[in-house]
Amino acid sequence: MDRRSFHRAGVAAGTGLFAAAAGGRAYAAQAHPTQAHAVPVHPEAAYAAPGYGAPAYPAPAYGPTAYGSSAYPAPGYLLPPHPGTGYPPPGYPAPGYAEPPYVVPAYVVPPRAPSYGAVLSDGLTVPWVLKQIAAGDLNVCFAECGPPDGPVVVCLHGWPYDIHSYAEVAPLLAARGYRVLVPYLRGHGRTRFRSEQTPRNAQQAAVARDLVALLDALGISRALLAGFDWGARTAAIVAALRPERVKALVSGGGYLITDVHAQADPLGAEAEHAWWYQYYFSTERGRRALLDRRLRRDLCRLVWQTVSPTWRFEEEVFDRTASAFDNPDYPEIVVHNYRWRLGLASGERRYDTDERRLADRPVITVPTVTLDGALDPFTPPGRSRGYRDRFAGPYLHRTLDGIGHNLPQEAPGEFVRAVLDADRL
Repeated sequence: MDRRSFHRAGVAAGTGLFAAAAGGRAYAAQAHPTQAHAVPVHPEAAYAAPGYGAPAYPAPAYGPTAYGSSAYPAPGYLLPPHPGTGYPPPGYPAPGYAEPPYVVPAYVVPPRAPSYGAVLSDGLTVPWVLKQIAAGDLNVCFAECGPPDGPVVVCLHGWPYDIHSYAEVAPLLAARGYRVLVPYLRGHGRTRFRSEQTPRNAQQAAVARDLVALLDALGISRALLAGFDWGARTAAIVAALRPERVKALVSGGGYLITDVHAQADPLGAEAEHAWWYQYYFSTERGRRALLDRRLRRDLCRLVWQTVSPTWRFEEEVFDRTASAFDNPDYPEIVVHNYRWRLGLASGERRYDTDERRLADRPVITVPTVTLDGALDPFTPPGRSRGYRDRFAGPYLHRTLDGIGHNLPQEAPGEFVRAVLDADRL
């Protein structure tokens, strides 16, 4: 069996496993009793593009913060010296989740005929419901599936992707008894800022605070975090700064916490070439491209093709994700994220303490599984040796042959196995 068939086989068995566990019905997780409410899903799960009509959310009590123009003038992001301040834990008690049964993985089965990448052709309907909840600066839209009383796994997408990177991973985990949450990050999908006065800031500490706020709003004291790209960075930051909130970590790409000062150092020519869009977004020309719907989609499709060179996705798979790029804050969020990383745009002072701690490359102590795609241009094979010292707790690493950047969507079976293993470390 070749590697591609193995990953597709994982989805085949996972589909049957989910049907057996769920009685052939999709989970409809209960809404949070006070804040969350379900958003209707297309009855045939055809992934019609939502209208993204922003509801009228009342402005929060905090006042506006000066932020500068949408072009993000470049004052530079200078991190002051680490003052050695502490970071007291909030004292959330561990919920004492019951350990789910861990049997021999059922997703190693003979390959099937359908082409790889045709997510919808496999008959795997996504058993999640979309919900909205007020959390911090945002009204977060998130997908949820699995038993509402199960141990929580939060799956976090990257750029240029959305929650559908976990369209196959989520039901496989739900079948194992997990409550799976997949939020749209700020600037994506139906997630909205609660106030027009809130800066459209995408520095790493801001996105990580969004995750903590979501856990708080849902009353979740502790969760297993899994992500890739922006999502892996976000999960790693929460694991580093708030380890009492994290049961275990799965990080696609390894240790991705950004050191803005180190970003000033040039890389090799091949590595710099892979980051072409980062430099494109540093220009006004690149920002204007993100404002144009056609150019924005063409750009994101090209990134999919170049960073996952063997992934043969269907156009409908791309289209259902690309609808999340129509969020009105998407261009500003994407541009600010990459300009901030290069020191070309400022962050907000309220995140300075977190950023100072992150600049020291803090060690992550929670149980961790790191994954690298062998064909991912950002994580060449063997790079795990370069970040191994950043993980001090129980640890496993795997490089996935034949797989590119979008790990959970290209290799859902392996990603599920990583979550199960992290939960047992």
